[in-house]
Amino acid sequence: MKTSIATVSISGTLIEKLQAIAAAGFEGVEIFENDFLAFDGSPREVGRMVADAGLRITLFQPFRDFEGMPEPQRGRTFDRAERKFDIMQELGTDLMLICSNVSPLALGGIDRAADDFRALGERAAKRGLKVGYEALAWGRHISDHRDAWEIVRRADHPNVGLILDSFHTLARRIDVNSIRSIPREKIFIVQLADAPLIEMDLLHWSRHYRNMPGQGDLPVAEFMRAVAATGYDGVLSLEIFNDQFRGGSPKAVAVDGKRSLVNLMDRVRRQESGTRIPIPDFPDRIRTEGVEFVEFTADEREAEELAGLFRTFGFRRAGRHKAKDVTLWRQGGINLVINTEKEGFAHSAYLMHGTSVCDIGLRVEDARATVARARALGAEPFEQAVGPGELGIPAIRGVGGGVMHFIDGKSELGRVWEIEFGPVDDDGTVQDAGLLAIDHLAQTMNYEEMLTWVLFYTSIFATRKTPMVDIVDPAGLVRSQVIEGEGGALRITLNGAENRRTLAGHFIAESFGSAVQHLAFATGDIFRTVAAMKANGFRPLAISPNYYDDIEARFGLDPELLDRLKADNILYDRDGEGEYFQIYSPNYGDGFFFEIVERRRYGGYGAPNAPFRIAAQKRSLPQKQRLEI
Repeated sequence: MKTSIATVSISGTLIEKLQAIAAAGFEGVEIFENDFLAFDGSPREVGRMVADAGLRITLFQPFRDFEGMPEPQRGRTFDRAERKFDIMQELGTDLMLICSNVSPLALGGIDRAADDFRALGERAAKRGLKVGYEALAWGRHISDHRDAWEIVRRADHPNVGLILDSFHTLARRIDVNSIRSIPREKIFIVQLADAPLIEMDLLHWSRHYRNMPGQGDLPVAEFMRAVAATGYDGVLSLEIFNDQFRGGSPKAVAVDGKRSLVNLMDRVRRQESGTRIPIPDFPDRIRTEGVEFVEFTADEREAEELAGLFRTFGFRRAGRHKAKDVTLWRQGGINLVINTEKEGFAHSAYLMHGTSVCDIGLRVEDARATVARARALGAEPFEQAVGPGELGIPAIRGVGGGVMHFIDGKSELGRVWEIEFGPVDDDGTVQDAGLLAIDHLAQTMNYEEMLTWVLFYTSIFATRKTPMVDIVDPAGLVRSQVIEGEGGALRITLNGAENRRTLAGHFIAESFGSAVQHLAFATGDIFRTVAAMKANGFRPLAISPNYYDDIEARFGLDPELLDRLKADNILYDRDGEGEYFQIYSPNYGDGFFFEIVERRRYGGYGAPNAPFRIAAQKRSLPQKQRLEI
């Protein structure tokens, strides 16, 4: 697979863009004309820069308003094309993109356009160049790749071919299977982009909301399967117009781009037999079986505070690491770890973020296969010294700087707790609260980073993303999207903060980066759980009485149930036949918190309750923090 990306897709100067594109592992780059025009060097210098970066120029673009023009405009379009050919030869590239005409002067007509392309193909052939024709979704006369192909077919010139762009085809809901009959040698390059489903003007949608394959809602994989069925084995290039990407990190966006292409082609090769596009063999998306552990880093004083909070939830100290200052707390199928080591990754995370979640352990089908897939998709493996009696647990660095370890039952990894930890006598008397498992964990990041996190999880693990939901904080919006594994074994809510005055934004600012902000524990009987937790000294987040008046009216709740909810500060939601009960702890530190949930055939996350939870959390903050946000 030959991978490429258009310079328009990422931010920075032309030099910065080329450096980021090369570092991400692309083989080629499309030079967008505006990037070239803004550069103060010659075409030959640009070509040299590209070559020095280990890249090749796959395409020079765009050439606009060419076909079907009346005279004298027609003659001028050929003159313009000749000047662009001069630039292309100095750049060292042989392919130019011509997008379908949008000029009000364009006359239209398949044969007229074909004649123009045949004449241009002759001129290009004399210089050893090629031209590719792309149907813009908003083209004046040609807005469908089927019509563009008919023009190329009638032009019948070896130096004139078709350029396919997934956005233009999918935005107009054109049947992708029409691609399958196009001769592969007449497809000169394939451009790929995804986008969220939004009803708006096609041009505006295209210029501002495209994203990487897998980050949006368009069936890009189906498009690419149709392309692969032709036998096409040429360049796959990203052309992404996105305001968010234009203001983001060139390196991060380029890495996302390469990951998206590798993930896409892996899906295509598994779904479309006989594809000619070569891609290295690596494991399929990994099925997750749940969260094995969550590890906190802390100093000794804060570790005692955290341990005290765990006790109120009914956790007991179940083990101590045989060689490190690490303790294990357990209840049901939940393992919480507190690490107070003075060296290693956890300590570095503490110095940067304070008391926080530094490591997430997932139960997976195959731990080593998980790391192999993650590496193929550009994730960085994580390793640190393994001490005597310790296991080398496969791990990667997650998005945001944290670590993810993987446990399976195929080796001694499944016995990590008995191998690495010794038993201890718990020094506290607590009631078991009936907590069963980690229902979900919530990670908070700046909104601009959310697409990166979505792609990371959905490309490595067998998960799906749910529609994005807007959570109203009194200080602004927080965008929330859930990543779910099959059967709910893994649930991660991603919360993107748009400003630091929201509770989520404050957490990011105070903890110096994206991180896990809350853990939700599952119970089968929330009323019994709350009673046990209260006996252990738990004090829930206080919810406004006005909330309960509202849900009584909305849901018509039985008065006895309403009284129990209100007495225990439990929030309630209903979804079809399902019911959801949730209770929160007060904030710990700069915004971390815990949640207990009971699901009764309910598939959501209580999003309608989020504004009331946030308001209660802000009321519970010390006055100084309330003034800050």
